[in-house]
Amino acid sequence: MLFSKKDIRKIMPPPFPARHSEYSMIFSLDDDPSRASDYLVPVALEAVREARGINLDDLCERMKAPPYYPNIWPGEHYKLLAGLMISLKPRAVVEIGTSMGLSALAMKKYLPPESKIFTFDIRDWRSDPGYFLREEDFADGRLVQFLGDLSDRAVFLKYGEILKDADFIFLDASKDGVTEKRFLENFRLIPFRDRMLILLDDIRLWNMLKIWREISVPKLDLTSFGHWSGTGIVEWKPGSRL
Repeated sequence: MLFSKKDIRKIMPPPFPARHSEYSMIFSLDDDPSRASDYLVPVALEAVREARGINLDDLCERMKAPPYYPNIWPGEHYKLLAGLMISLKPRAVVEIGTSMGLSALAMKKYLPPESKIFTFDIRDWRSDPGYFLREEDFADGRLVQFLGDLSDRAVFLKYGEILKDADFIFLDASKDGVTEKRFLENFRLIPFRDRMLILLDDIRLWNMLKIWREISVPKLDLTSFGHWSGTGIVEWKPGSRL
């Protein structure tokens, strides 16, 4: 059962004030259906080490006023995303949810020169009045946006050739408790060529708790080094099943 923020706040008000607050819940791990693998842990540790030295001042300069999210770390995921580009050296990155473009820019800055980012959204990046992307960001062909709802099975299969080559997928969509689950179910339809990592945003939001808990393939909660509302990475191998 999904609850609105208004419903939950009627049950219990926040214990202290903050700029932004969300409701969540804590769970035991001994009965979780999955564990972090011997692959996930060293990749995550290397990404965190790299994140410490990453500077995203150039992204902050595109913003009109604080908070300058790209350089807030821990607490935001932009430096962690960049660190993962260094540790993984992916050939192809898929971002589901372009939004204002900060994540794509952070990843592109540290992406290997021969690699590409394919970012998907249901709206053109120019339609968002708060976007930070520029036409020149796409000029070298290493950043490409496609318009389409990948939670729709037909649309997902349409881009199957791009998706199956992905080494890293950043899933940052609606967090409505339904859409992300559809994405994960659609991943089963694609014969991925090799092992890849999926990074899910906001895994500690109320509507994402069940989705994250039910992932049975190797996973690791990196919230302390990522987004304050939850960051989790998942190892997906060819033939993986939820």
